Amino acid sequence: MLANFLIGLREGLEAALVVGILVAYLIKINRREVLPRIWLGVALAVGISLAVGAVLTFGTASLPLGAQELIGGILAIVATGFVTWMIFWMIGAARGLTSALRSDVDSRLDNAGWGLVLLAFLAVGREGVETALFIWAAVRASGAGALPLLGAALGIVAACVLGYLIFRGVVRINLSKFFSYTGVFLIIVAGGVLAHGVHELQEISVLPGFTDLAFDVSAVIPTDSWQAALLMGVFNFSPVTTWLVAIVWLAYVIPVLTVFLRLIRTKKVVAVPTSQESTPATSR
Repeated sequence: MLANFLIGLREGLEAALVVGILVAYLIKINRREVLPRIWLGVALAVGISLAVGAVLTFGTASLPLGAQELIGGILAIVATGFVTWMIFWMIGAARGLTSALRSDVDSRLDNAGWGLVLLAFLAVGREGVETALFIWAAVRASGAGALPLLGAALGIVAACVLGYLIFRGVVRINLSKFFSYTGVFLIIVAGGVLAHGVHELQEISVLPGFTDLAFDVSAVIPTDSWQAALLMGVFNFSPVTTWLVAIVWLAYVIPVLTVFLRLIRTKKVVAVPTSQESTPATSR
């Protein structure tokens, strides 16, 4: 539940910051009459994200077990790729995000601002679809039922509230530290999702080889214990792990985490301007 809460919080806050930038800029240039275009785009993006989540959840439930494992394994790998790209994209694009979005707004204010619908839809929809895919893969990996979904929903709600408070200037947080800390956590979680995807493909012999156990700590942490459920729910850790799964986890987490930690030492994340600010404020 904790992992999915943080996933929902981080992804939701990214989307909320984007919406905050768009709304704050339109207020600044006195174009409040086109704000409904932004909210229409946001609503469409939320709708398509929920639809993707529903298709993944209910569309695969009636498939044979082998097909479910095949789809689950492939999508777990795809979800890992998406979330990894998102983590590094935020580092590189954050400082120029405000100016880029403002430029996009300026170019779409013609024709009653209907182009803003597409702008908001694409900006929020990207985050929403990534979130739906990654949460679905994480929930499938943890096998904890509906509780992880509740955690993700609470994270998204918290992100919306926090995004609004930041926009109104009520609270200020160090977004650089927030995205850095959650980035480290998400890399570890993504490593678990990737490992689970590989495990599912191993079970149906799509990825044969290295099937011997790298370790089996089920005597210390029984697979049906609350400790195993906690580790599986947070980090997608399995007490019984094959060599291929262990190798894949290490091959992903170690280099990705190393590069990420090096990059965050030289980058800054810029906070969203509030409705009272005319220029973006840095998080430091």
